[in-house]
Amino acid sequence: MSADNDDARDQLIDLAAQFYDQFELGEIPHMSVPTRTKANIEYDEDKEVWVYGDRESTRSANSVRGARKLLKAVYTIEFLANQLDEERSSTLRELYYLSESWDNDEAQFGDQDESNQLIEDLEIVSGVTREDFHMRPEESGATIMGPLHLREQTRRGEREIHCQEDVGEGGYQIPNNPDTIEFLDCDSDFILAVETGGMRDRLVENGFDDEYNALIVHLKGQPARATRRITKRLHDELDLPVTVFTDGDPWSYRIYGSVAYGSIKSAHLSEYLATPDAQFIGIQPADIVEYDLPTDPLSDSDVNALESELEDPRFQTDYWEEQIELQLDIEKKSEQQSLAARGLDFVTDTYLPERLSEMGVL
Repeated sequence: MSADNDDARDQLIDLAAQFYDQFELGEIPHMSVPTRTKANIEYDEDKEVWVYGDRESTRSANSVRGARKLLKAVYTIEFLANQLDEERSSTLRELYYLSESWDNDEAQFGDQDESNQLIEDLEIVSGVTREDFHMRPEESGATIMGPLHLREQTRRGEREIHCQEDVGEGGYQIPNNPDTIEFLDCDSDFILAVETGGMRDRLVENGFDDEYNALIVHLKGQPARATRRITKRLHDELDLPVTVFTDGDPWSYRIYGSVAYGSIKSAHLSEYLATPDAQFIGIQPADIVEYDLPTDPLSDSDVNALESELEDPRFQTDYWEEQIELQLDIEKKSEQQSLAARGLDFVTDTYLPERLSEMGVL
């Protein structure tokens, strides 16, 4: 789905030209995009990911509100096209503030959510990713630690990096656009994508990446697109199994879901970002019971989220229905670090090796 500067610019200009063509044909200018809600998510059996269905929302100039949306789209397209011409880049946050300098007050954004949503609309309609628009999110800080040798493009040219030997304890920071990375050599046997920084640091300190030839990817909570993209590339191009290690609560299960099947917000990019073969390694509700882990009670919002997940197409499998029903029954949740109740080495010496063996990864 990656495009070079000229292709990305042409797609944007073609999109703006459609509005003029609609004017010439006597039509009210409009732009249709898929409705980004859970109700409009469906499973694509061929691609094995969740994608948008047929429901659409229309941005039309037949109302003042709709006309403003199209005006903002045109101004944004012009800005992005110029940015590509100049080989510059900007952040999503900067776009929001930049709009305040536009000569038409009606084209300015009221908040960043509005500008973010417009960029997503333009991605969907043009078929070009925001990375190819040279739009960056704020730094996610997600990292990789493990036996992987790669080459990346920088402003100062190419550089080669080994993600163990050439980095500090913090690991290799994943760039905004991982498609610029070339994988040179890899001695890893699998990927362990970890939700929290505390657990990531425990694994590195205990030498888990060395002992098990693991690529430890720090998701840093809900993973950024760049994190999901490089995980997919590592799986697809290097044939590395992907496992996802999170806290044992409904919000963390959604982190796994976004890695494996995509998210509602970026379902138009599921084939580009999601790794359907990714497996959930824990913390499972069953682990809370088996290991008698320290817990917190489920809040009302936790219960509502779990019940919602039972209706979420991403979690409609025997495994997830069994685990979620168990969690609703025990009314407890637990964090990754709760494994430390059995000792600081328990997670690397016992829990992960046993789970990885059960899953057929080791």
